[in-house]
Amino acid sequence: MHTEATPTHCPYCALQCGMGLATGPGGVEVVERPAFPVNGGALCGKGRTAPAVLSSRVRLTEPLIRTHATGRLEPATWEEAVGRVAEGLSRTRTDHGADACGVFGGGGLTNEKAYALGKFARVALGTSQIDYNGRFCMSSAAAAGQRAFGLDRGLPFPLEDIPRTGCVILVGSNLAETMPPALRYLTELKANGGKLIVVDPRRTRTAEQADLHLAPRPGTDLALALGLLHLVVAEGRTDEAFIEERTSGWEAARAAAMAHWPEYVERISGVPVPHLRDAMRMFCDAEAAMVLTARGPEQQSKGTDTVGAWINLCLATGNAGRPLAGYGCLTGQGNGQGGREHGQKADQLPGYRKLTDPAARAHVAGVWGVDPDSLPGPGRSAYELLDALGGDIKALLLMGSNPVVSAPRAAHVEERLRSLDFLAVADVVLSETAQLADVVLPVTQWAEETGTVTNLEGRVLLRRQAVSAPDGVRSDLDVLHGLAALLGHEKGFPTDPEEVFEELRRASAGGVADYSGISYARLKEGNGEGVFWPCPADQGQGEGGHEDGDEDEDGGMGRGGDGVRAAHPGTPRLFLDRFATEDGLARFVPVAHRAAAEEPDAEYPVLLTTGRVLAQYQSGAQTRRVDELNSAAPGPFVELHPRLAARLEVGDGEPVTVVSRRGRAVAPARITSAIRSDTVFMPFHWPGEGRANSLTNPALDPVSRMPEFKVCAVRLERT
Repeated sequence: MHTEATPTHCPYCALQCGMGLATGPGGVEVVERPAFPVNGGALCGKGRTAPAVLSSRVRLTEPLIRTHATGRLEPATWEEAVGRVAEGLSRTRTDHGADACGVFGGGGLTNEKAYALGKFARVALGTSQIDYNGRFCMSSAAAAGQRAFGLDRGLPFPLEDIPRTGCVILVGSNLAETMPPALRYLTELKANGGKLIVVDPRRTRTAEQADLHLAPRPGTDLALALGLLHLVVAEGRTDEAFIEERTSGWEAARAAAMAHWPEYVERISGVPVPHLRDAMRMFCDAEAAMVLTARGPEQQSKGTDTVGAWINLCLATGNAGRPLAGYGCLTGQGNGQGGREHGQKADQLPGYRKLTDPAARAHVAGVWGVDPDSLPGPGRSAYELLDALGGDIKALLLMGSNPVVSAPRAAHVEERLRSLDFLAVADVVLSETAQLADVVLPVTQWAEETGTVTNLEGRVLLRRQAVSAPDGVRSDLDVLHGLAALLGHEKGFPTDPEEVFEELRRASAGGVADYSGISYARLKEGNGEGVFWPCPADQGQGEGGHEDGDEDEDGGMGRGGDGVRAAHPGTPRLFLDRFATEDGLARFVPVAHRAAAEEPDAEYPVLLTTGRVLAQYQSGAQTRRVDELNSAAPGPFVELHPRLAARLEVGDGEPVTVVSRRGRAVAPARITSAIRSDTVFMPFHWPGEGRANSLTNPALDPVSRMPEFKVCAVRLERT
């Protein structure tokens, strides 16, 4: 007999698919939630097998401390472990100053934990040195969105709008493997007569669904977008009325695009001019159209400008700020959106406020009960923080991340972690990074705790506790509460997630990402479909939302029939009335193509790009512990074109060594004509000799500080 299923959400990607969890004779089982709109009950293999990581066989169940006698991690009590962490951080702060303590978070932490971690860093430790692995996710798209629209939310419209538009350009995303339940939106788009254009150097499972597949050379997405905008102008397909009424900066952006004529773009990108023209006409012929980007164009040293060029294409054609049209980013990590909105990011305070804004500092400091002047300023971005370990930063508290596998130039990052005076890691499993720690704290995971997350649509959701955690495991909120108390802050760090969320609501009130109108009670209502931010506590207008009292597009009214102010309905669709800039206008930003930070040469003649596979997730710390997923994707590989394989005299399945200026990796060859002959692909889920991020380039985007994961120069050798 099974218990009644607890409604919750998948712990993996930013779809945050709805599921139920029930317990029965076989343990914890996943039950479909067909009423949840994002996935309609569908789940990928990772979601179906997620309960496997709840097993004590694969996860941490007791604290570990590295002993001086053996140098090994040995079991310890919670009091010993938390005391050792507090001692290490306190000693470092006393000897070297607060900024010698670093904090590194994760895009999988709930909003409550992300909020508490940011507060802990800035109040309990007083350090500016905090960032999180979400910097490696969609930071370039965030920066470009803020420049153009004044606001960053992954999708400014719900997923349900995608099948109803006329054309989608999908740039650098392989939804069929990274977010399988979302592929149905593209399938429905085509069934409705819409067109799908996929931009990817590989002919992926997603690209096979496309009406038109453009396969640019890695690192040339910026030139491609500019070439399309050039053609839009040259063929008179701009929306002059929209440009005049709702944008600024067009002339400079237009002039920059006109320098990228089609033949020039073909030489740079390898995409034939006729295909450029076909793409432009499909996009412009549609009554409404969208551009969706993912890590392909974003994880580049020019990622912000690249996304900006695609936004310019939308603005020039009037495909923004109106129903069924616009630019959106497909966030990767489960809470990559909420994780940066509430304080993990080096330059942000809760509510997506800027740390350098005096009014923002005053508001948040008032909620926290501290002097605004006591809050440190912005710190280093993620890679810069990791690069400083063992130098300016002597001690690190790390939660929910595995940079030994996931960071660029990973061997260097591993060496930096080893050079620390003190490293503490809170995680569910003994990851490759946790294995280097002085103290490892076993913490609860998705099904064992309650908390909110914000999916790629900006939909705030409640994940509910469905099972009890094993004895010996505590929540991250418990960890931060205990550490703060030992550091002299006995109040201000509650362990109850709802209490933390109530404080988060106050801290976010009036900010760009305003959650003040959202509560746990509200998130439990109905089918648990969630609430889209911004959602202020009163019925005023959110950024880019609807005027007070007006009917929103979903039929919600600002006032009840008796004139009493109703709860704000949330904002599923942004920018329909105005953009979130001071003047309400979207901003064109002039951009121009530039080369990748590292181009091929005689010594390193091939391009490497990286990505994910269907059965694994991110650094694989959890999915590599699931037998079914490992059977489907047991290890790394090097995908290369038959012509390149023939030159190397390498057969399918034979080991290949890939060498960059930063390191080397060895994996079996996977020969396929689905990739460009000048490019190889490696998935990044594995440690050891097949670690793809041993090769990648940490060159940073000047605006977003995103590393250039998606393109670097390598050579291949027979092994």
